[in-house]
Amino acid sequence: MQLPLLHLGMVIVGVPYSVPELSSTKTGGTPYGPSHVAGESNKAPISEDEKKICLAMGKRLAETALKLSA
Repeated sequence: MQLPLLHLGMVIVGVPYSVPELSSTKTGGTPYGPSHVAGESNKAPISEDEKKICLAMGKRLAETALKLSA
């Protein structure tokens, strides 16, 4: 699915491997982006690792947007 997006000029921004929580998370989060597994009952809360992965992704996205707007 990324090939048509790249063809149209999209920029794919993921979570860098330098984010240590990618290695320790048990419930979600990948280099492709933040995610969450809520469990069978759909009630599992977001873990601290997932929160940190989300913040790292947001920071990276904002920094990339600033660089592209310059």
